[in-house]
Amino acid sequence: MDTVPNSAKTQNTLPGRPAGQASEPGHPARNGWLAAGAGVMVLALSVALLFTGAAAASQLSDPGALTRWGLPIAKAVQNGAVAAVIGALVFAVFILPKHAGPRLGRGEAETRPEHPAFTQAMYLASGAAALWTLSAIAVMLFTYSDVSGLPLSPDPSYTDGLASFLTDFATGRAWLAVSIIAAVVTTLTFGVRSLTGLALTLVLAAGGLLPMALVGHAAGGDDHSAAVNSIGLHLIGVCVWIGGIIVLAVIAKQLGDITGVVLRRFSALAGFGFVLVSASGLVNASLRITSLAQLDSPWGALVLFKVAATLVLGILGFLHRRWIIPQLPAQAAGSTKGTSAETPRSMSARRVLWQLIGVELLIMGAISGVAAALARTAPPRPEELPPNASPARILTGYDLPPELTAERFLTEWRFDWLWVAIVVTIGAAYVLGVIKVRRRGDKWSLVRTLCWFVGLIALTYVTSGAPAVYGMVLFSTHMLAHMALTMVVPLFLVLGAPVTLALKALTPRRDGSRGLREWILIAVHSRYSKIITNPIFAAVNFAGSIVIFYYSDLFGFALREHVGHELMVLHFLLTGYIFILTMIGIDPLPSRAPYPLRLVILLATMAFHAFFGVAVMGQTSLIQASYFGNMGRDWGVSALEDQQLGGAIMWGIGEVPTVLVAIGVALQWSRTDARETKRKDRAAERNNDAELTAYNNMFAQLAERDARTDQGERR
Repeated sequence: MDTVPNSAKTQNTLPGRPAGQASEPGHPARNGWLAAGAGVMVLALSVALLFTGAAAASQLSDPGALTRWGLPIAKAVQNGAVAAVIGALVFAVFILPKHAGPRLGRGEAETRPEHPAFTQAMYLASGAAALWTLSAIAVMLFTYSDVSGLPLSPDPSYTDGLASFLTDFATGRAWLAVSIIAAVVTTLTFGVRSLTGLALTLVLAAGGLLPMALVGHAAGGDDHSAAVNSIGLHLIGVCVWIGGIIVLAVIAKQLGDITGVVLRRFSALAGFGFVLVSASGLVNASLRITSLAQLDSPWGALVLFKVAATLVLGILGFLHRRWIIPQLPAQAAGSTKGTSAETPRSMSARRVLWQLIGVELLIMGAISGVAAALARTAPPRPEELPPNASPARILTGYDLPPELTAERFLTEWRFDWLWVAIVVTIGAAYVLGVIKVRRRGDKWSLVRTLCWFVGLIALTYVTSGAPAVYGMVLFSTHMLAHMALTMVVPLFLVLGAPVTLALKALTPRRDGSRGLREWILIAVHSRYSKIITNPIFAAVNFAGSIVIFYYSDLFGFALREHVGHELMVLHFLLTGYIFILTMIGIDPLPSRAPYPLRLVILLATMAFHAFFGVAVMGQTSLIQASYFGNMGRDWGVSALEDQQLGGAIMWGIGEVPTVLVAIGVALQWSRTDARETKRKDRAAERNNDAELTAYNNMFAQLAERDARTDQGERR
């Protein structure tokens, strides 16, 4: 991986601008705005804690004022730091050009220094990551002090209890994982400079949000899965949106003539973050209240403040997008058209822009402080498991659903907000892509569009409808959802050809930065892609992972743990998508198998499904007996009979999509042969059938030679 070049470390001026010259007219002192935002955060946190009484001493076991105040402050700092880290990495990976000056041609050695804005963003990422690590450790220590009711102490008995907390309790393990991830990210941000390495660092940093979501406020509520998903989506939106505003404030002096293009790129991302924060916040709040009257409580007052402040931020963002950004020069770094001249109007817009960003930092500081106080405030709805919980409630987190009937296959729903968010996002992106392609005058198949949305509807039903509700208590319904995720949903999504549409709709970048289009092309042509899209590997992964999953502890992990369930859904969906893509997809791949090999692979897959389904049907012991055998279900067939039904479902349903894919392969093979025949016919018309003439002449020469040989033998 690349390291920071020495020339980049000392680069503090923009290309073409004398050193020491002011780079942004009307630009605020970024350190002043950030310090003011931090001050507002602490002030809002203090007021909120006093208002709700969350900072008051506990009557049973009080850990002391240091813990009561230190824990929410450490959490607020930790939340701001992780947002800055992820925001800075998003800017470095997706928005900013890495190098200054004109883009070099292909094959030329890279000698340009880093762009000052890119360098500044990485300085922010490193500093914020170090702060993230320290604040996460502080949260870990304060959390143990809070839950144990003991003040911080170096006493050996205290440290022994802390060690047990970090290894034996979910909350302790979660904050230990966050601290380790933060430390690793800190190391990487100091040493890594390749864009691919930074993209992987971004993925790791985003992974640090998962433990926070699992133990965050409301994650232990009545609807645990929905709470974890909503708070996870909320954290992602906050990091993209608020983290991006922090980055803009820090790198503003270094942006120069790329201010307009950077803000246009971030504006779309900020709009996505705003929608994600607002929607996930509403879902999370709805899980904690049972009536609107509960908004009169201290907890409700804090929620209402967050809603109002978020709406104000949304209005400011709308002003950026509709009024200020269009007045800024659109010059991109690396452009060969020269520097766009600043007009008095654009200079005024730039000044107002940075002033509004400063105001946004203050509002975001207040929101962050209130959010940290909200995590310390008891919600109106209890979050503990009731003492008379049923076996199904203990095992699944939900009460046993009513007996499954044909009608309930359509009426029973429990929304998985993670997959709802994914479906809405990629569905909207697909529509925007189609609109852009057609406005340009190109065509896009209506059938492919319909297939895409049929696949998305099916994905929503499988993850949020009856297959998801009853798949947690019935093996047969779980197997139905499994086969739909691996064979039905991917079939329609592959026919939608999303990658081809994205490459048609997205505009290539000319300034050296990597947008979505560039990352797609890198992923398609990567060595990893060559491995996983090899049809033999895809088939082995598709079939073999079924055996590994169901006959190992992975199945139990997916049944009992929310993270395991979501990873299971993702794995089934991706393995099915890649397998079908290698068979009939039109999206670009590193290489494609010949049609005969594809048919052989499909026949082998059909045979494997039949074999595995029959094996499950004939099994006389329960898979995950401690789960399905202890469900306490008082309706339907026995757990073993239901498992045998699941094997039949796998055998029967798995064959139908496979046959359809085989028919698709045969049709593509036939069309390819027909196109090849037409190509040869056109070539024959151009050269007077030279190939056939040469072929016939060859046989004529052979016949003449044979005739001469026969005559010689007779003599």
